[in-house]
Amino acid sequence: MRIREKFAQLEEKKEKALIAYVCAGDPTAEAARDIVSALVRGGADIVELGLPFSDPVADGPTIQAASQRALDAGMNPDRYFELIASINAGVPLVCMTYYNLIYKRGLERFASDCALSGISGIIVPDLPAEESDDLQTACMKHGVDLIFLVTPVTNEARMEKILGKTSGFVYIVSRLGVTGARADVARSTKEILSRVHTDVPRAVGFGISDREQAREVIAAGADAVIVGSAFVNIIASGEDVNARVETLAGELKSACREGRN
Repeated sequence: MRIREKFAQLEEKKEKALIAYVCAGDPTAEAARDIVSALVRGGADIVELGLPFSDPVADGPTIQAASQRALDAGMNPDRYFELIASINAGVPLVCMTYYNLIYKRGLERFASDCALSGISGIIVPDLPAEESDDLQTACMKHGVDLIFLVTPVTNEARMEKILGKTSGFVYIVSRLGVTGARADVARSTKEILSRVHTDVPRAVGFGISDREQAREVIAAGADAVIVGSAFVNIIASGEDVNARVETLAGELKSACREGRN
């Protein structure tokens, strides 16, 4: 399923989206399949599956640790695409990774592998929009969305350029710094939402971890919330993982509905 199709479905139902992130291969590839199923049962509309990299510069300690666990368990690009191909989620799957891995594999091959395995979109935090033309061409050829990020310090000229390139959705970084659960929703979240004018769905991530935060972000005008570290923390605990992941996804999806109303 394409990302735009999912958002169109949600719009018909007057719902906003929950986008859930987990790191592929954490703690194992086999476990990841069950975790994705639990996320979808709970209400996740889109699932980001991180392709782990040794230097995840956009990620905080929680997801850094998840990436290392996945790498230690043997996850690599070949195994990643095998895993994705084995998942029948029924929702769009998005790859979040770093440009080194894409470049090493080859842009054309990476985009093709995404399409063949069932990946609907790619997020590359360390790829500037100004240097993305080659990857964007490969993604367009294979029908894969290339999703860009904007931050609270993105100026208007760069904002316009990024919004002109992104497809699927635009990833709005809610605050400065790296990924990770926070105790509150930053004031910068509401400020940046007021600056992002686009027909592409606006998804807010970085720091959202609970029901109240998700509800607040949707109420502020977001089309989706992105939650990662809260799920990864559950996985790291090793305790009743699938049930707890499903429960949290359900709570967050309910909050998306509450925020919309």
